[in-house]
Amino acid sequence: MKKLFGTDGIRGVANQAPIEPLTLVQIGRALVRLLKEELKLDVTPKIVIGRDTRVSGPMIESALSSGICSQGGKVRIAGKIPTPGVAFTVAGMRAVCGVVISASHNPYQDNGIKIFDAEGYKIPESWEAKIEAFVADQNQKAWALPKEVGNLKRIEEADGRYAEFLKNTFPKRLTLGGLKIVLDCANGAAYKVAPIVFEELDCELVVINNKPNGYNINKNCGAVYPQTLSKTVLQEKADVGIALDGDSDRVIVVDEKGQILDGDFIMAMCALELKKQKKLKQNTVVVTEMSNFGLQKLFATHDIQMIRTDVGDRFVVQEMVRGGYGFGGEQCGHIVFLELNTTGDGLVSALQLLAVMKRSKKKLSELAQVLVKTPQVLVNVGVKEKRKIQDLPKTFQKIQEAQKKLEGQGRVLVRYSGTENLARVMVEGESETVIQTLAHEIAACLKEELGA
Repeated sequence: MKKLFGTDGIRGVANQAPIEPLTLVQIGRALVRLLKEELKLDVTPKIVIGRDTRVSGPMIESALSSGICSQGGKVRIAGKIPTPGVAFTVAGMRAVCGVVISASHNPYQDNGIKIFDAEGYKIPESWEAKIEAFVADQNQKAWALPKEVGNLKRIEEADGRYAEFLKNTFPKRLTLGGLKIVLDCANGAAYKVAPIVFEELDCELVVINNKPNGYNINKNCGAVYPQTLSKTVLQEKADVGIALDGDSDRVIVVDEKGQILDGDFIMAMCALELKKQKKLKQNTVVVTEMSNFGLQKLFATHDIQMIRTDVGDRFVVQEMVRGGYGFGGEQCGHIVFLELNTTGDGLVSALQLLAVMKRSKKKLSELAQVLVKTPQVLVNVGVKEKRKIQDLPKTFQKIQEAQKKLEGQGRVLVRYSGTENLARVMVEGESETVIQTLAHEIAACLKEELGA
């Protein structure tokens, strides 16, 4: 059977394998079997399911629930709620697992499944492999007896409980009074809960893209298309704009001048504030290999250690847990405050950044000046296979030559796409001309050795 799990759960086109009812029932069954075996459960596992606003969500929810209940699992439906809201709800419900039905920033045609453990962390890859094996096993254990079939109940006010949690992450002595904020909900999972939180913290609020119809999630809006937010901030003469993605696990912000600020800017501003407050655990920030070299230079200036991981908030969180660190994230806007939540949370991150603004009494554009990004060039190369870069003599040599030429004032990153037959060549450095040349020289070697 084809591998089910990718870098962030199971994802695909809705109503096509594996995101279709027959496979989803088997995934539900396999999940219960996994939980019973791994956790040595002698009681029926309780599993929370939440989803975003895609039209395919209820179909997937029904199929998964059927599979879970058929194996004796109990399903608790949280309804439309952000991904981090499910992670939060799992702990509150004393459940053993949480399932999010979402394809995050993808268009409505796609959907997917993310699975969290009882503590709100994404399940390990070893568990994912077992689920795949169980689904592939045509001799999966028999269905539960009639008296053992699990039940399904809806959680009352799941989004309300999550809203209270969010408000409590904002410093008690502060309000958002005096700020005019534009909030872009991406027609996604946060369309109800996000406006409630900001309104109750007393800001002047303008909400856009909060009317989901099942088909407009992420469409020309939200964190994947912040240009819409930028225009609205300027039109409304707002102080700040906040763009969430479809499942609200990431955030991009816009300053009062309409400038779009990604996760690197958010991490820069928040890390310096955490250090100032003496709350930056082990004086360390965990980022991925995609974060800009300028962020590395900024942190070095402030004696902050920066650790890089592979791309994916799961790897950021794993490193944070392993090393006992408290703050990290991704350039794309997954920001993790581990003492507040166990996964990337767009709303928590936005609130912490707004707290920095309120404490400093500075405009967002002024705060953002701390980070000067190093120029970057990205070149994509079609490849017919994905061999280790070290096994490509011409490419590997060219990369080493490029790194030597940059003399520690830039970096080279060559990685394969997780979803396409592409190699991505990224070069950062002070001179636009130099990095353009280096990137295209490396790309030419790749094309020669692996070209599609």
